Order: sequence, then C-alpha cells, then structure tokens
Amino acid sequence: MTRTEDPRTARQGAVRARGRTTLAQRNARSGLLLISPTVVIVVAVVLVPLVWSVLIAFQRVRLISVGRTGLFENLTVANFARVFGSDTLWDTLLTTVVYTAGSTFLALVLGVSVALALRKPFFGRGFVRAAMLIPYVAPVVAVTFVWKVLLNPEFGIVNSWGRRLFGWEDPVAFLSQARGEISLFGLDVPVPTALLTVIVFEGWRYFPFVFLFVLARLQAVPGELEEAATIDGATPSQRFRHILLPQLMPILAVLVVLRTIWTFNEFDDIFLLTGGAAGTEVVSIRVYELLTVQRNVGAAAAQSVFLAGVLVVLLGIYVWLLRRRNGGQA
Repeated sequence: MTRTEDPRTARQGAVRARGRTTLAQRNARSGLLLISPTVVIVVAVVLVPLVWSVLIAFQRVRLISVGRTGLFENLTVANFARVFGSDTLWDTLLTTVVYTAGSTFLALVLGVSVALALRKPFFGRGFVRAAMLIPYVAPVVAVTFVWKVLLNPEFGIVNSWGRRLFGWEDPVAFLSQARGEISLFGLDVPVPTALLTVIVFEGWRYFPFVFLFVLARLQAVPGELEEAATIDGATPSQRFRHILLPQLMPILAVLVVLRTIWTFNEFDDIFLLTGGAAGTEVVSIRVYELLTVQRNVGAAAAQSVFLAGVLVVLLGIYVWLLRRRNGGQA
C-alpha cells in the first residue's frame, strides 16, 4: 500500500512555499529600489555620453554645430578613415606606448625599492613613510609647476648643479628639447629629452601607489622564511629573488595592468609639463587638439572611441588576471 499525503499538510506546505516566494520577490524589489539611484546616475553620467560620443564619431560635426546636429544625421565612416589614415595617430600611439611602458616600469622599480628600504623598523619610519606619499597626494598643478621651475634652463637648480658637478657646457631644456645627445664611448647617442623627462615625472609621481600595495604585502610575509634563509647562508639578493619576489608577483601583475591603463589614458601631467610639444604628444593630447584647435568634434570622438577600445582590452586583461588570482572566480 502506498502512503497518501495528508491534504492539510500539503496545503500548509503550499502556503509556506508561497510565503517564501513572496518574501524573495519582496527582497528583490527592495534591492532594485535601493540600487535604482545608482543605476540612474550611471546611465545619465556614463552610458548616455558614451553612446553620444560613439554616434558623433560617425558624423561630420564641427564644434560650432554640435548642438544643432541630430543623433542619426549624415552617418559616415570618414572620421575613422581620417584618424586611421593619419600618420599622427600612429606616431602618438607609439609615443603613448613608450611613455606608458617607461613610466610604469619606473614606478614599479621605485615603489618596490622604497618598500623594501622602509619595511624594517627604525627611528622616524612613520614620518618617512608618510613623506613618500607626497608626490601622489599633492595637486598635479603644484608639482608640475615645481618641476618646471627646477628644470628651467635659465634659472633651474638642476642645470645649475649639472654645470657645477657634471661640467655641463650648455643648459639642458628638459621640457622643450625633443632630441639631445650624450656621449658614450666616443659615440653621440640621440636621446628623446622631453619624453624621458615626462616619463621620469610620471614614475616619480605615481610610485607611492605601488609603494603602498607592495609594503602592505611585505608586512604579511612571515619573518621566519627570511630568517631560515639567512641561517642557510642566502644573500639579500637571493632572499629577494626566491622568497619575497614570488610573494609579490600577484600584486605586481595587478599593479602593472592598473598603471598601464591609467597611464595610457593620462592627459593632465603631460599637458601641464610640455603641452604635448617636443615629441611628447600622446593619444589623449591628440584628442584634445582635434577638439579645441581644429574644432573637429567628429574626428576627436573617433579617436576617443579608438582609445576606449584599447582601454577595454587592457581592462579585460586586468579582469583575467584578477580571476586567475582569485582561483577562477569572478
């Protein structure tokens, strides 16, 4: 004989199921209500301007007529043909890649070096650690002004010290000289002076960001590992290579991607230092010139869309690295 279910029990179970479903739906509606202001802000501030920029990239729009142009008027790919057919794009893209790679590498080297130097206790360590953050937290207008004064070829202290200590015959225009020459083993080697200067500035300005992350990771490394390696006769370089560096590699990989994305999109530092002159014109400066100098909104939007595509690829790499670090979970 089969056991029949009590109708009363079945009704009670159905009521409980309906109650749970209703509670879940209520929670879902409450969650949607709570995040709706954020969704509205994101749509209004991010998505709408993004879609509008993409539409403008396919239109012949000048700055004077941008307010009178409809959303779907005169669609064309001429802006992209002009952007991709110009040698300026590829020159600025190469400059951007060199600038991004050089400043990211320099920021990593400085950040790791300073973090290693300041990880051990000493008198005044807290003050020194706080002082290391000054380049990162100081206003960009202030620090660029200080650098322009220091590097001035007429009264800058860098050229003054260079003449006294290194015997420079002529002052170096660090921010306005596109090409210089240095003598190595009797050979005159060309040097992109202004580009190297802005790379050094970028690495100096953002190494505290790397310093903070690396120092936090170093504080979590067990001291017993280095003590055991020291007892076994490992040198400082061997301890760094075989103990500390493997511990730092995951965070360094994330920092490389983040700094690459942010530096590739950098505008204000170079604009305030050189204005994009002397071989320092990057992609973002080119977009600014298309918009404000040539008043060509369509071409500027087309190059902005191209720049956004490159950043999306870099962001995808960052998400992939983050998922690998978290064991394949998003």
